[in-house]
Amino acid sequence: MSLTHHGAREVAVSAALFCIGTIVFISLFRHYNSYWYLVPILPLALLFAWVLAFFRDPPRQIPTEAGVIVSPADGLVTHLDTADEPDYIGGQALRCSIFLSIFNVHLNRSPAAGKIEFSQHRPGSFYDARSEDSLVKNENQDIGIATTEPGMPKKMVVRQSTGAIARRIICPVRPGMDLRRGEKYGMIKFGSRTTLFLSRDADVEWQVKVGDTVRAGSTILAVVKTAPAKETK
Repeated sequence: MSLTHHGAREVAVSAALFCIGTIVFISLFRHYNSYWYLVPILPLALLFAWVLAFFRDPPRQIPTEAGVIVSPADGLVTHLDTADEPDYIGGQALRCSIFLSIFNVHLNRSPAAGKIEFSQHRPGSFYDARSEDSLVKNENQDIGIATTEPGMPKKMVVRQSTGAIARRIICPVRPGMDLRRGEKYGMIKFGSRTTLFLSRDADVEWQVKVGDTVRAGSTILAVVKTAPAKETK
């Protein structure tokens, strides 16, 4: 199983806790000859296994068809509507919001090829990522992407939002950088929400519905009806 380097510290800490705890409790078991001292090893093992699973970085097959927009996150689609995005798109935008549980892969991927033109971090609260308040009141990080694929909406915004448990957003990319479709660009640690905003200058048709489970980089969220039949190289 491949792991993301963003979780190196957490993996190291959980591994140390598991190893030290195992040594301590086995020593106590041998000294007192009581199996009760082996019981705490199980939750330590489960914690270590969960941390490894949380920071997994599974391979993804990125669609190559022209005119497709892929999911920026793993999780559950909770919103497909319109919303105001004044900072980069400059008005009403199509919105797809995805809730990530603590069991989802938390790496974020670019929904389309393009250049990052905008980046903005906003401090905020830590409401449960499943609540409506989390969409606008939680701490978040936006990147604005000017797309380079034919027929695409000219502008997209991907918003990483914290949750009640998630308290750290990782977004090392900066304006001026290019992103490929499906390319990893950051992550949110321990339960969160990712929202995609699309400018309304293209004829886009959603390929998912509220309640669907999506995977970052491989699930097609939307297609541009007027896109060419094959991707332009």
